[in-house]
Order: sequence, then structure tokens, then C-alpha cells
Amino acid sequence: MTAPPPPLLELSGIGKNYGSVLALRDVGLVVEAGSISCVLGDNGAGKSTLIKVVAGLHAHDTGSYRISGEEVHLSSPRQALDRGIATVYQDLAVVPLMPVWRNFFLGSELQRGRGPTARLDVAAMRATTREALLRMGIDLRDVDQPIGTLSGGERQCTAIARAVHFGAKVLVLDEPTAALGVKQSGVVLKYVAAARDQGLGVVLITHNPHHAYLVGDRFLLLKRGRMAGSHTRAEITLEQLTAEMAGGSELAELSHELRRAGVVPADPGEGTEPTT
Repeated sequence: MTAPPPPLLELSGIGKNYGSVLALRDVGLVVEAGSISCVLGDNGAGKSTLIKVVAGLHAHDTGSYRISGEEVHLSSPRQALDRGIATVYQDLAVVPLMPVWRNFFLGSELQRGRGPTARLDVAAMRATTREALLRMGIDLRDVDQPIGTLSGGERQCTAIARAVHFGAKVLVLDEPTAALGVKQSGVVLKYVAAARDQGLGVVLITHNPHHAYLVGDRFLLLKRGRMAGSHTRAEITLEQLTAEMAGGSELAELSHELRRAGVVPADPGEGTEPTT
């Protein structure tokens, strides 16, 4: 019986310091092919630092970082990309006035000919962009339109399709639904699931447990740079995930203190003896 392949990405005991500031301590993350691992936490929880470590932007100080079972120590985003780890940041890093196809191939343009006679193969890039988007189920009106005219959800989906087309094995998404409405968020989550169904390992960074639970297979909760919980989907319900994300007992204690101070009204029947 053959052993199962190692995870596409596996972090264990990861720590990161910025001088005397402890940003991450003893954080672990597993990303399997064809699955979505969600990283949840409020502002300041360490999500951005974890993204930078995964993307190769900042090297980790302690712990182990493995790609397909091989220990690595990335020192640049280029090294991460070369190993199949693509990160789509919240700002997307697009050029709004350029056409969709030009943004799709930005930095990886196709050319016809060589040397001084070389020129951009515009027809091939237009056709490839259209086909790559359609494979993800994205039917844009016109790939010649400026990408800035697309909705936030459409731009996110185009960035996802671009990463898939250029051979990403692990797709890291930084708060892709943070600035979107309910309908657009649903569209983006649909394409996140489509990337998973194509065999990619997806890391979804979010502060929204409802969005995470819609598509997630694993859930990592961060709090002040430390792991506050790590669960598979079978181990936790949406209600439990939301409670852990909100602070659980801390939130209940805060609610009680606010009621005692008269800041919020007491629950009906609070402080009364039960009747028999």
C-alpha cells in the first residue's frame, strides 16, 4: 500500500519576530490538494504576517515550512511563485486603465518573434485570457475593457483565474470578500470553490466565519499571533466557529459587564428567580 502524498503546504511551529515585537508564535497550517484551509482572526491577529511568510515576502524565524514534503526557507515572493504558491492580495495590484487581457498577462506577456523585431502577441493573449476565464466559469463581456470597469467580485475572480492559468498549486487569497456585498461575495466564493475543484490547495484569509464555513475544509483561528484553534470541518459547527472567532467566554463576560453598567439593556428575566 503506497503512502499518501505529503500536503502541498505544511507549516509547523512557525514564529516571526519584528525586533522585539512577537508577530507569530508556534503557528501551524496544513494545505492539501483539492481543499480549502481558512485562516480566521480579527485585525491584529497575525493573518497578514502569516500571508507574508507563506508568500515568501518575509522569512520565518522559527519552525518548519514544507512544500510537498520538502523543507524550504523562502526569501522572496519569486521563490514562492516558482514553487507554485500564488498570492492574491486584497488590493489585487492591477492597472485599472489597462484591458483585462493586459492585466491577465502583466509581467508574463506573450511575444511573436525575437530580438529587435519581437512584438506583443495581442491576439493570442486576448484568446488565452478569454479561454482561461471561461474554464473557471467566468464569462466577461469583453476582455478589451479596462479592468477598472469590472466589479470588485469580477476583478477578484479574474485574479484567481490568472493564478490558476499560470500553474499555481497553492492559491493564497487575502480577504477576497472583505469589501464586497453579499451577492458579489457569493460569486467570489463560487470561484474559490472552482479553484479547489481543479485540484489546487487554497488558503482563504478572512475575518468572516460565515464565508469560511461555506467553502472551508480546515479552519485555523489566530489571536494575537498565536493559534486559538485548529479544526477540520467535521470537528466544528458554524455556531461553534463563530463563537470561537468572537471570543466565546470573553464576549459573554463583556456582555455581562455592559449590562451591569447599564450600557445595554438586560435580557428579559435576567436576575430573576425561576418560577416553579
